[in-house]
Amino acid sequence: MAPLRFSANLSWLFPELSGFPARFRAAGSSGFEAAEIGWPYAEPPEALARAAREAGLQVVLINMPPGDREKGENGLGAVPGRQAAFREGLEQAVLYAKALGCSRIHLMAGRVPKGADRAAVRGEMETVFLENLRHAAEVLAQENLVGLLEPVNTRITDPRYFLDTPQQAAAILQKVGRPNLQLQMDLFHWQIMDGNLTGNVREFLPIVGHVQVAQVPDRGEPDSPGELNFSYLFQLLEDEGYTGFVGCEYQPRGDTVEGLSWLRSYWEMRGRLQAGQ
Repeated sequence: MAPLRFSANLSWLFPELSGFPARFRAAGSSGFEAAEIGWPYAEPPEALARAAREAGLQVVLINMPPGDREKGENGLGAVPGRQAAFREGLEQAVLYAKALGCSRIHLMAGRVPKGADRAAVRGEMETVFLENLRHAAEVLAQENLVGLLEPVNTRITDPRYFLDTPQQAAAILQKVGRPNLQLQMDLFHWQIMDGNLTGNVREFLPIVGHVQVAQVPDRGEPDSPGELNFSYLFQLLEDEGYTGFVGCEYQPRGDTVEGLSWLRSYWEMRGRLQAGQ
């Protein structure tokens, strides 16, 4: 079994450093081989690509632009009336992905409109989402890119987010039926919404293109106090043959590098196992 490969989410890790170039350097110095960024759009793609190269890091994931944050938008994929903005955002994301050598883009679903009843608008929003995803799949296929759908929990993080369970996301992916659209498994969100992680990992891993981790409920390091046993979950991912990246999308409780002791322990343990084989 191959050891897991971890990616530093630079939108979350190293908050003590300002700017992505400094965070790229810190991630590379900490032993990471890959990085991901939520929204890289405030900095020129060429500058980010240069920083990643200098740090020896592969960029493995970015999000699409979120829309108008001042108006409360958090993605546009399923938002009625915002199809044109979704397509513009997709073009920008593809431009950045190509510059960064990044093969995966998170296609954010967005929020149920303020004041709307979730059940009442679900059908319309799914129809919009399917339309946008089919368009995105065509655009991404031309560039050999993969689009990802991530369920976000509506109990703690984003009460109005449209896509909130792995079952809902898998059903939408099945309806779209495009091989270059996959599932993004954030174990933090999945635990809060549905639990049953062993069963859900085994069921949905065949359509998963990226994994992210954080402890529940405080979203700290995997070895911080909480509900999840990451030694077990990492072993489960290995046993099930997961070969993609595991994104470290958590809020460090203190100094980021000190808080990476859990990852250094994993690397040491896997190194001993491989040496003994």
